Amino acid sequence: MDKVIRWGILGTGKIARAMAEGLRDAPGAQLVAVASRSSDGAQVFGAEFDIEHRHASYQALADDVNVDVIYIATPHTQHAENALMCLAAGKHVVCEKPFTMHARQAQAVVALAREKKLFLMEAMWSRFLPAAQEAKRIIASGEIGLVHQIQADIGFVATFPPEHRMFNPDLGGGALLDVGIYPLSMAAFFLGPVSQVQALAEMGATGVDEQVVFSLRHAGGGTSSCACSVRTLTPTEMTISGSLGRVRLPNRFYRPDHLIVEPMDGERRVIDTPFTGNGYTHEAIEAMRCIRAGLLESPIMPHDESVALMANLDAMRGQIGLVYSADQA
Repeated sequence: MDKVIRWGILGTGKIARAMAEGLRDAPGAQLVAVASRSSDGAQVFGAEFDIEHRHASYQALADDVNVDVIYIATPHTQHAENALMCLAAGKHVVCEKPFTMHARQAQAVVALAREKKLFLMEAMWSRFLPAAQEAKRIIASGEIGLVHQIQADIGFVATFPPEHRMFNPDLGGGALLDVGIYPLSMAAFFLGPVSQVQALAEMGATGVDEQVVFSLRHAGGGTSSCACSVRTLTPTEMTISGSLGRVRLPNRFYRPDHLIVEPMDGERRVIDTPFTGNGYTHEAIEAMRCIRAGLLESPIMPHDESVALMANLDAMRGQIGLVYSADQA
């Protein structure tokens, strides 16, 4: 039997809860610790998921000798600080997306992981799902020819008050970092590194971007047309178009349970690609596979790509005039 990997979760919000549920379905995963900024938060979360070690500080989790790998589920303004703390304490790290606030922070986190010889991965869960892996296999098979273009959108109506994280510039609010990372990262997953970006945005009353459209040129050829919004309910689909056909990841492309193949000459077909548990299980399985194999990064979400994607986001933020206080850090 594969060695049990002991997990800790840093943070107790919505995304932390999703990962805790996902770990229940990951063979060989044991959720042994959680940390909140308060004792009450840790106790409530720990009781819900039957977690033995419940810490009232993030540092206490980083120092917990019972933990092998820590999943960072705090707001993205804290990702770099939290990741550096956990790595310094000798823990492997899986860090929620977006990886950091900007590329300089991402480079610093990667550099420390490599120095410490510890596993580090951005938790872009969509890449690890069976649908994404099947789409990748179809592209590699040549069935839809040479891929030239991707179209992707993601949008929902955010009904939160102005002080909510989504609209708060001090907490890295806005559509681009929160949901725009999905079409950006997935376009790069299928078409390769991005060499040029161009973005336009509508800014909101609190000074953050509420709608962004952006175009990508990929270094290996091809372009992508993407959009993200917290003002409108969009189709949230991705279409990967090649010279001989296309693959569609339909409604909620970031967590599809099927995909559609539409060859230029041939029958349209639907391929079921069910995911395990709530979907977060797959990134946990990959992280544990890498840790057991002694790998420092996952080939599905490598370090250099996480840094490059943050640089792409930096470039787009510069174009739309979105500045955060974290940019000075």
